[in-house]
Amino acid sequence: MSTQYYEGIGRRKEATARVRIMSGSGQVVINEKTGEEFFSRMGDFDIALAPLDAAGENLASFDISVRVSGGGVTGQRDSVQLGLARALTLMNPDLRPTLRKGGFLSRDPRVKERKKPGLKRARKAPTYTKR
Repeated sequence: MSTQYYEGIGRRKEATARVRIMSGSGQVVINEKTGEEFFSRMGDFDIALAPLDAAGENLASFDISVRVSGGGVTGQRDSVQLGLARALTLMNPDLRPTLRKGGFLSRDPRVKERKKPGLKRARKAPTYTKR
């Protein structure tokens, strides 16, 4: 017997998260770890699950399974947040205006700028010496 789930993909910078939500007992598994264990920095786990609060849904009625790769802690947190919001809209399209108003359905377009020739990084120039 296969369980019905809703999947949303979220991206931010170099991070990509595949979020699946299904009815269950409130278990959050991110890369085979519990949610609190994976996001050990204070507040990150709550920010990642913010779309649930905004939608007025109770975490205890869902199981959330996440596969996240690439990027750093903040990028992964924000990609999980976007993926969760997209999965919630697939599950219940009536939540779309609420999540849109909260800013959970907008992908952050900022990415790392490319290195330019003659510079050390994207914008940092070598030290100027007059003589």
